[in-house]
Amino acid sequence: MAESDTVSGRIDLVVFSALFPSAVRPGAGLFIRERMFRVARHRPLAVVSPQPWFPGQGLIRRWRPGYRPQAPALEMQQGIRVYHPRYLALPGLLRQLDGWSMALSGYLLLRRLKAQGARLIDAHFAYPDGEAAVRLGRWLRLPVTITLRGTEVPHSRNPALRPRLALTLKAADRVFSVSDSLRRLALALGVDAERTEVVGNGVDVARFYPVDRAAARRHIGVPQNAQVLVSVGALVERKGMHRVIDCLPALIERHPHLHYVVVGGASPEGDNRAELDAQMARLGLAGRVHFLGALPPDQLKTPLSAADVFVLATRNEGWANVFLEAMACGLPVVTTDVGGNAEVVCRPELGRIVPFGDAGALRQALDAALDTQWDRAAILDYARANQWDARIAQLLCAYGDLLQEASHVGAGDTVPVRR
Repeated sequence: MAESDTVSGRIDLVVFSALFPSAVRPGAGLFIRERMFRVARHRPLAVVSPQPWFPGQGLIRRWRPGYRPQAPALEMQQGIRVYHPRYLALPGLLRQLDGWSMALSGYLLLRRLKAQGARLIDAHFAYPDGEAAVRLGRWLRLPVTITLRGTEVPHSRNPALRPRLALTLKAADRVFSVSDSLRRLALALGVDAERTEVVGNGVDVARFYPVDRAAARRHIGVPQNAQVLVSVGALVERKGMHRVIDCLPALIERHPHLHYVVVGGASPEGDNRAELDAQMARLGLAGRVHFLGALPPDQLKTPLSAADVFVLATRNEGWANVFLEAMACGLPVVTTDVGGNAEVVCRPELGRIVPFGDAGALRQALDAALDTQWDRAAILDYARANQWDARIAQLLCAYGDLLQEASHVGAGDTVPVRR
């Protein structure tokens, strides 16, 4: 596909997700862009990323400057159009109307994109994005795919949302999931097995690779003789940096030169940096924990290469790209047995999986990981075997089936979609 195809307007599919990088939120949904911009090399596409809005929210920014920053209506990213229509999103219980509001806000835009050739809506996250996408698919007579990425697990435990998830996923023409655990959730919600498919995330080994450890440690200010744990993720409760910090005093008794590096910042989920600072002070860890803030992907290889072990004591994940990114820098991974984590850290030579909420097991796994002489070459080989190419080929095959079905109808006809 020539880049000019996407710029000039000819498109095959529309990526639909409220979580997507923009000028005001450059770190949001990078994993979606990584995947779909690779698809764009073969299938021209546009992105529709609805942005929440309500009258008067600008006033809130006077005392909360980062509250709901507004992306421009249209951006060009790598030659691809990224639209940011606003949808009415009132705080509180009325957020349950977001699916309807997203669909209404995107209808005229999607109709215009359909006129430019779009024959498929590819949504990411089942709620509210997928819910909006199946409504748009119904109104515009377009097939819809939905990718499950992990938020569906807590949503499925909500009695008000579970039936809506089930209706949404059963209405989709294809349900992708980034892990088999999420595929099993889709089956439990009533989706036909033949319409589900696992397409895990991949890793870009041209971006993530080991660099000189001594230079990396100088760059981030960690002593050369240290043993180093590293975590990458938003500073929110779910990611579990506080659970790792709780383990540090006991670990330092066994590993006196231990340091902990944290890469990440605030996110739409929140920001618990103040709580982490207070926890460090309470535990007497001054100088042992290093917060580097959020870093762009091209810079992550430096703190990863400076470390000995990657750790993420997370509460919930779909398929954490950062595990493969750490492995591509030669790191073993210690993480919790939630979501698809055990599907990524699937062999003992790659790291350790511990039960979520078991502080003792986490501490013991980190202690053992710091003492282990890991086969870094085997870890690197595993990461290289999980590059994006095979994932994108799998997606293109699935999209091709749906697009071929769409191409069989004449101009102005409707595509026979399941609803």
